[in-house]
Order: sequence, then structure tokens, then C-alpha cells
Amino acid sequence: MGTVHARSLEPLPSSGPDFGGLGEEAEFVEVEPEAKQEILENKDVVVQHVHFDGLGRTKDDIIICEIGDVFKAKNLIEVMRKSHEAREKLLRLGIFRQVDVLIDTCQGNDALPNGLDVTFEVTELRRLTGSYNTMVGNNEGSMVLGLKLPNLLGRAEKVTFQFSYGTKETSYGLSFFKPRPGNFERNFSVNLYKVTGQFPWSSLRETDRGMSAEYSFPIWKTSHTVKWEGVWRELGCLSRTASFAVRKESGHSLKSSLSHAMVIDSRNSSILPRRGALLKVNQELAGYTGGDVSFIKEDFELQLNKQLIFDSVFSASLWGGMLVPIGNKPSSIADRFYLGGPTSVRGFSMHSIGPQSEGDYLGGEAYWAGGLHLYTPLPFRPGQGGFGELFRTHFFLNAGNLCNLNYGEGPKAHIRKLAECIRWSYGAGIVLRLGNIARLELNYCIPMGVQTGDRICDGVQFGAGIRFL
Repeated sequence: MGTVHARSLEPLPSSGPDFGGLGEEAEFVEVEPEAKQEILENKDVVVQHVHFDGLGRTKDDIIICEIGDVFKAKNLIEVMRKSHEAREKLLRLGIFRQVDVLIDTCQGNDALPNGLDVTFEVTELRRLTGSYNTMVGNNEGSMVLGLKLPNLLGRAEKVTFQFSYGTKETSYGLSFFKPRPGNFERNFSVNLYKVTGQFPWSSLRETDRGMSAEYSFPIWKTSHTVKWEGVWRELGCLSRTASFAVRKESGHSLKSSLSHAMVIDSRNSSILPRRGALLKVNQELAGYTGGDVSFIKEDFELQLNKQLIFDSVFSASLWGGMLVPIGNKPSSIADRFYLGGPTSVRGFSMHSIGPQSEGDYLGGEAYWAGGLHLYTPLPFRPGQGGFGELFRTHFFLNAGNLCNLNYGEGPKAHIRKLAECIRWSYGAGIVLRLGNIARLELNYCIPMGVQTGDRICDGVQFGAGIRFL
């Protein structure tokens, strides 16, 4: 029987919109002779052995869970496909720098006429790795330094220390991550952190010191995360001119909360999708596990994307949320919702919609925001097929409202309150996609429905971030 060599396919990312696209890229380096190839392709084969070269501190049990499907392959094409899938799973564990695959006919006294051996040649990551990079948040940037201990105990555990210094926030944290063998989507993590943030729209400074534990798991097409968080919060004034309402919020508080998040995401890209939908639903209950802050908080995010003719994309999005204090104590300025800015209702300054006192925005306990967008290629398609594909022309219509509700009233009164004094805006601009990291927007905005106290940005507005309305 001829020898079939199948060197590994090109490395694929461990996550992303094309994750899971396998098989078509298989490449046969050498097949001899041709008649024998037909025998292997058209007749059943048996994977007799799977070998690993290069394992050091990695335990056998977690590896067996990832390559088990290779033994189920019945022909050469299936062997190639399932070996590639197993390779992706191994890379996704984050414990190997490189994984190559070699498929060969079985040798030895126990070799079957149609037997194959599959060999995974792996290179483990070093015990200690470091990194530095920049990150883009919602209209803010930061420099991030990190140290990582991958595969700490041999079963894909990871300990990470990270320091971040940004334009509005400085933080450092220590985290431990543990996936479930054979099911990477089921994982457990524990985090210790300290975060100091500045919020100039509220003349507020906040320092959080806390810990959290969370468990993530998939159910059908949904992803779920259950989380407990305990945090000691210190609020203070950012300037001497802070309003009395902000000064009254200053001081220390202890929040202990349970939260649940559900995500359904069929988009082809999280930054500038062309098709698919997204649904996020978050619930948080604070006060029942301790602390001096008590509330129920619900919010959601919905996005629909449809590709049209001439390579254009229509997108519709809707956000909403409500916070209900428990007991007689009012909600904290640190827990309320905020609205406005280049990443939400464009044409308004950052978080400058809704209740305010002496120019300081206090947030609200209920909000909604919606947007309609049309993305088209640049006129005359400069740089088509290359750098020009990162740019899109953007036309938008945004609307929303944020307020406080009287929870003694009924749902009709709440809807009526949210339908009053709607802020809206429209405009056009240019969008730049920065890979799968972030996107930049430069828009000309025309704000409408402006209310007393709102701060607007009439004209050109720049935005950077990963989450846009």
C-alpha cells in the first residue's frame, strides 16, 4: 500500500466568525501511486493509533478528550477532516504554540491492510509568557501588560496577571481559568481585581476592589454565564465643582450580586457584521448574598444584519434596560444606566442624556435606544480587494430615552414616560474596521429632540470601540 503524507493545515484562529470551517483546505503533499489513493479514498480505513510527539507537562486525559473523534473516521477524507478538527481543539486550549498533523499507513505486526496512524507533533508554550498590547474600549484606549502561566497543572489551567493603564481607567487583576476536559465552552474562572475609573460627565471617581467567580456553559445554540461578584466600592468627586447630588453619593459601599447572561450570536463578525443576529440578555440581583446595595437589574441588546445588493448591509439594533431598587434605599449612581455619545445615540456627548444636576449627569433607572444603519462601500470603490475593504460609508438614524420611573405606577405609565422627550439624531460618515479588535467611526451628526440639560455634539463626531448601537 502506498504512503499518504498529510502535513498539518495552515494554523486557524482559536475563535472567530469562521471557526469551524474545516475540510476543504486539506492538502495532499504526496500520494503514490494514484491507484492506491483511490483505494484509500473509496474504501473504509481504520485509525489504529494516534501518537503525540512533544508532550511535556500536559496530562493524557485532556488530550484524549480532544482527539477521540479521530478514531471514528471511516475513510481518508474523514480522517483528514477529523484530524483537522482535533488540531483546532488542541490549539483552542491555549497550551500549544504549534500543532502539526501527520497521517501515514500503519506499520508493525498488528497493522491492518487499511490501517492508518495519525501523529500530532506539538510544541508546548513556555511555563511563563508575557505580553503587551493596546486595547480600544468604548471611546477610550489603554495599554495592557500581562503575565501568563499557561497549562499550570497540565490540564489547560491558566493563571493570568494583567495591568491596564488607560485614558479613563486603570486596573490590575489576577485570574484563574479552568476548562472542562473535552468541552472547552464549559469553563470556570475566579478573578481578583482593583479598578480605578474616572467619569468626567458625572464629576465622579470610582475605585472598585473585588473578586468574582463565574461558570460558562452552552445550551443548544446559546451561551450562558452565571456569576457571583463581591466588590468594595469607593466613590469620590473628580473635581471641586462637583454637584451636591454627586457629593451625596460619595463614600463606601459593598455590593454582592448574582448575575446571569445569555448570548445568541449568529453574526459573521462581531465588529462590522454583514449578516446574522445577536441577542444578549443580562440579569443581576444584588443584596440577597450580602452587602448594603440591593436591586434587580435587567437589560438586553438585539441586533439584526442583512446583506443587500451592491455589497451594502442594513443593520437594526435595539437596547433597553431597567433597574428596580429593593427596599427604601435609592439606587447608586454607579449602578444606573447612561446614554448618549458616539457609541450609542450619536450627536450627543458621552453619557449626556437624562437626569442631571448642575451639569453632572446622574444616570437613570430605565432606558431604551434604537438604531437603523446602512453600510455601503466607499464611492468608486478605491482599494477594492485590499485596504479599501476596511472602510465603509455609514448612514444612520438613532433614537432613545433615559429616565427614572415611579415604580408605584403601572406599566402603561412607565411606557408613557419612556416615550416622552425622545432624543434622536441622524447623519452619515465613514467606518474603519480594525480587524476583529475594534472599529472607528467619523460621522457628521445632526441631533434632534434635544431637551434642557442635554449636551450635544452638533457636527463631526469621532467614536472608537467594540460595542456600537
